Amino acid sequence: MPNRRMRPVLTLLAILAVLPALVNAQEVPAAAPTSGSITLDRLFEDPALNGPVARAPKFSPDGKLVTWLRPNERDFLRLDLWAAPVAGGAPFMMVDSKALVPDEGALSEAEAARRERQRLAGTRGLVAYEWDKKGEAILAPLGGDLYYVSVANPNSPRRLTRTPEFETDAQISPAGGYVSFIREGQLMALKLGTSEEVALSPAASEATTYGMAEFIAQEEMDRDTGYWWAPNDGRIVFTRVDESAVALVPRVEIGASQTEIVQQRYPRSGATNASVALFIKDMTTGAVVPVDLGENDDIYVARVNWSKDGQTLYIQRQNRAQTRLDLLMVDPATGQSKVILTEADLVWLNLTNDFTPLASGDFLWTSERTGWRHIERRKRDGTGVQVLTTGNWAVSQITGVDEAAGRVFFMSNKDDSLEQRLYSAPLAKRRAPSAVTASGGSWGVAMATTGKAFLGTYSDPTTPPRLGLYEASGRLIRWIEENKLDSRHPWAPYLAKRASVRFGTLNGPSGDVLNWSMQLPANFDPSKKWPVIVYVYGGPGVQVVRRSWGSNTDQVHAARGYIVFSIDNRGTPNRGRSFERAISRKLGGPEVEDQLAGLAFLKAQTYVDPSRIGVWGWSYGGYMALRLATEAPEAYAAYVSGAPVTDWSLYDTHYTERFMGKPQDEADAYSRSSVLPRLKNVKRPLLILHGMADDNVTFDNSTAAFDALQSASIPFETMVYPGQKHGIREKARAKHVQLTILNFFDRTLGPGPR
Repeated sequence: MPNRRMRPVLTLLAILAVLPALVNAQEVPAAAPTSGSITLDRLFEDPALNGPVARAPKFSPDGKLVTWLRPNERDFLRLDLWAAPVAGGAPFMMVDSKALVPDEGALSEAEAARRERQRLAGTRGLVAYEWDKKGEAILAPLGGDLYYVSVANPNSPRRLTRTPEFETDAQISPAGGYVSFIREGQLMALKLGTSEEVALSPAASEATTYGMAEFIAQEEMDRDTGYWWAPNDGRIVFTRVDESAVALVPRVEIGASQTEIVQQRYPRSGATNASVALFIKDMTTGAVVPVDLGENDDIYVARVNWSKDGQTLYIQRQNRAQTRLDLLMVDPATGQSKVILTEADLVWLNLTNDFTPLASGDFLWTSERTGWRHIERRKRDGTGVQVLTTGNWAVSQITGVDEAAGRVFFMSNKDDSLEQRLYSAPLAKRRAPSAVTASGGSWGVAMATTGKAFLGTYSDPTTPPRLGLYEASGRLIRWIEENKLDSRHPWAPYLAKRASVRFGTLNGPSGDVLNWSMQLPANFDPSKKWPVIVYVYGGPGVQVVRRSWGSNTDQVHAARGYIVFSIDNRGTPNRGRSFERAISRKLGGPEVEDQLAGLAFLKAQTYVDPSRIGVWGWSYGGYMALRLATEAPEAYAAYVSGAPVTDWSLYDTHYTERFMGKPQDEADAYSRSSVLPRLKNVKRPLLILHGMADDNVTFDNSTAAFDALQSASIPFETMVYPGQKHGIREKARAKHVQLTILNFFDRTLGPGPR
C-alpha cells in the first residue's frame, strides 16, 4: 500500500459554497481515432476493457473523502479501495487488497452463496466496505477476517478478527461503538473500544440461523442482511430463520475432479418457506423481546427500518401471495406492533427500498396504486398523507433528502423511457419535479446524507461509465473516476471499429409501444444482407434497451459481422403497472408475442437476411430462447439457451408465485408456461448451456430438457460447466461460454453480409 500524505481538506459543505463547476454534466470526452477490431480474447484480459469503472462509491461521514472500489489493473476481478479528497488532489489507493491479505483462501459456503446472490461471484479482494461514524476509519472484510483501516495511517490496519471461521455481513454500528458480523450463523459484535467479542444472538443450529438473510430474501427480495442497528446503538433487531420445514433438494455439484451431493434447502414454488421471526435486543440491559408480526407466519419479512430518533421500528410485511404489503409500527421496548399502512393489489406488489425516515419523525413512502410509482410523505403513524409526485411516469427510487432545503431526490425515466436521470421535488407540496442531471444517457447516484451533493455515475453509447462529484444542482465539482475515452483508454485501439447503436420503437401486438436497440457493425453496408443475433432477457425487473455504454459482448458479436438486436417486451420494468402486469399467470405468453413482433420488424428491413437470425439469452433469457424455439420453432435460424428455467414449478417461491401464483392453485397456468412438453416442437439448431452447480436455476431444469429432447429424438447441442453456478464469471470459463455461443452462431448463421 503506497504511503501518501493527505493534504488538508475542507468539509464538503464549505467546498460546495466556494468551488465553481468545472464542466457541465453533459460534456462527453473526445474519442481517439483508432483502427483495430475488438476480440473475444480482449474481453477477458487485463486491464478491464471498460476502464477503471468505479463500484460502491461513498462519501466519508465527515465529507472530506470519496471512496470507491476499483478493479485492479493486473486482475480486473480483484477489487481495491481507492479514495479522493473532495477538495482536490489525486486519487490514491487506500487499501491494496492483495498487500493486506496476499492469500484470501477459499470462501466459506455462506460467503460464496452471499456473493452469488449479490452477483459478485468470481470477484476477489475487497468486495464491500463500511465507513465509521466519524470518517476516521474503514471496515474492510478480507479473507474471512475483518480489518479496521485508519484514514490517517492506512498502512497499519487493525486486525479485528483472526479465526478459522468466516465472518460475513460485517457492519459498523451507527454510533460507532461496535463492529457486528455473522459467524457460523450467529450474530456477533466486537466492542471497538475494548476489542471484546459478545454474542448478540443464540448460537445457530443445523437449520436455524440468526441475523442472516434467508435464500429468498437475498435472491429475490433485495434484502442482503438479517439485522439492523438502532441509530444510537441502543438496540439491534435481528432475524431468526428456521429452515427445518424447507424441503431439502439434492443438488449434484459435479466438479472437474470430484462430485458432491449438496442437500440445499430450496423453497420451490408452492412449497414451504423458511420461518422468519424478529427479535429486538437492548444493548444496555441485554433484554430481548420478540416482534409481533401477526398471527399468520406464512409471510415475508420484506424490509426493516428505524426512525431517525430510534424510537420507532418499522417492518414491511408481505403476504405469501404478494398482493398485500403492510407497514407495521413497532414499539422497540415491547415488540408490540400495529398496521399503519396497507398497499393492496389484485395481481402483485413490487418491493422497494424507498422508505425514508425524516428528522421530523415523518417518513417518505412510494406507491403504485395509481398505476405509476410516486412519492408520498406521511406522519410517524402513517397518517397525514401528502402526495409529492404524480403523473404518467414512474419514480424508480428515492435516492436522498435535503431536509434543510426541503427537497427529495429520486431517479426516474420521466422524460425518456431509455434513460435514468436524477430529479428533485419539494418535500412539503406537490410541484412538477426538476431534472438535476443532464439527458442523453443513464445515471446512477449516491447522495450525501445531507442531500447537498451526490456521486453520479454516467454513461451513454459513446461514453464509458464515469464517476463525478456533483452539487445537488447537478454542477460538476470534480471527477472522481473520469475514465476518459482517450488514447490511453483500454478501448482506444478498437474505437474506430466500435459498433454504432440505433434506438427505435414499434407497436406491439397489444398496442403497446415497444423499445428496441440495434448495434450495427463498423463496416455496415445497408445495401447488403446481414445476419442478426437477437439478445433477449424479457423477464421482470430487467430493462435491456437503455441509452448507456452497453455490452462488450454485443460489440464482439458486431465486430464478428452480426447486427445485434434487442427489444423490451411487456413484463419488463419502468413502463408502468399495466405494461408490467401483462404477464400475470402468463409467463412465456405476452413476452413471446412481443419478441416475435420484433422479429417481424427485423425481417422487414432490407439490410437483414431473414434466413440468418438467431436468438440467445441467459436465465430468464434462456427460458425465453427455449420458449421461442417451441412456440415459433422455424421463426429463427438458431436458438441459444443459457441456464434456463424449463418448468416454473422447479423455481423458487417468491419470484415464481409473484407472477404465477401457487402451482396448486394455478395448474393450467403452470402447464402453459412449461417448455418441457413443448420441446418436441424444436426444429432448428439449439444449444443449451448450464453450470452444473447452479444453486439458483438448478441444473435439473436443463437435465429435464435434455431428457425431453432425447425422448423426442430431437438433436441438440449442449455445454455444461463443472462446478459452476448461475453466473459464470471466472475469466477462462466466461470466455469459454462466449466462445461456444459465437462458434455456434458462426456455424448456424454465418458471420458477415452476403
